[in-house]
Amino acid sequence: MAETILSNAPMPETELPPEPVRKGFWSRLGRIFLRQREASILVVAIVLVIYFQLSSSNFLTQFNILTLFEFISATAIIAAGEVMLLICGEIDISVGQVFALAPFIMYLVNQAGFSLWVGIVAALLVSSVVGLLNGIVTVWFKIPSLITTLGTQFLLNGITLTISMGEPVLTPSEGQINQIMGVNPYSEIVWAIAVMLVVQVILSFTRWGKHTVATGGNQLGASEAGVNINRVKMGNFMLTSVLAGLAGILEAFRITSISPLAGGTTIMFAAVAGAVIGGTALSGGIGTVVGAFLGVLALSILNDGFTLLGVSAYTYDIILGAAILIAMILNVRLRIWREAGRQ
Repeated sequence: MAETILSNAPMPETELPPEPVRKGFWSRLGRIFLRQREASILVVAIVLVIYFQLSSSNFLTQFNILTLFEFISATAIIAAGEVMLLICGEIDISVGQVFALAPFIMYLVNQAGFSLWVGIVAALLVSSVVGLLNGIVTVWFKIPSLITTLGTQFLLNGITLTISMGEPVLTPSEGQINQIMGVNPYSEIVWAIAVMLVVQVILSFTRWGKHTVATGGNQLGASEAGVNINRVKMGNFMLTSVLAGLAGILEAFRITSISPLAGGTTIMFAAVAGAVIGGTALSGGIGTVVGAFLGVLALSILNDGFTLLGVSAYTYDIILGAAILIAMILNVRLRIWREAGRQ
């Protein structure tokens, strides 16, 4: 009887667990956006393209796109090397002078009776030796890389002016080589994209790339984990110098002349600025080559767009300086948000 009464008694109401709040599409998209360092600068580049096209119908013409490629290519190649060096906690400000020296080495070797390919290889080898010198002085003698490469910059500038007697020369010509190396209007941007992809793959998917990030993120921890931080730094110094030499050679073929005054601090600062704006931290441990490429792209769009609109170069420098400061602040804030999101 008792069992019958209990079975007929109404069951007490139980509270169902609240349904999980489903995050909307835009919320998820925003989170994905914040996790991608390259996303913000890509949006900036797209907005700049739209603005300058609306301001000047000549912006997206074939002729101006080729001009834009000229702004991007050499700087992006140098920026790829600077990213690797910045990530492992160092910097090279002598790349602008390697950019100027390498084509003269190529020219002198060719004038000595060797083929142009041999001259190119010799120029890249000399560039790698410069990087090795920077690495040895920085790593073995514990000199800050800023000071080391500042000295190298003046040294290379003096060597370039001495061997050239301060006079420009015509780029040697051997037919198909010139087309591959820069005479073709699209070859230099192809080289820049290829370098970006190869170096990004090295950074993201190889042991060398992981050791580079570990060196810049926590040098003591990386050393205790068995990473040869001295070798990593010296290797990235060499890579940066080789890419700077390659950029100088490509530019010499494009403009068909070699000038001792080419490169210098202008292209160096543009490459470092592109890397920083693209998400590479000057403190080391963080950065992507793709982000640096997009940073250089954004700066090139600004430069080219201002030229079309007749804006003073002084204004461009103001915006460039502000962009670097804003990019550094955003990098710090985004890193804090990402770390908070993981907790």
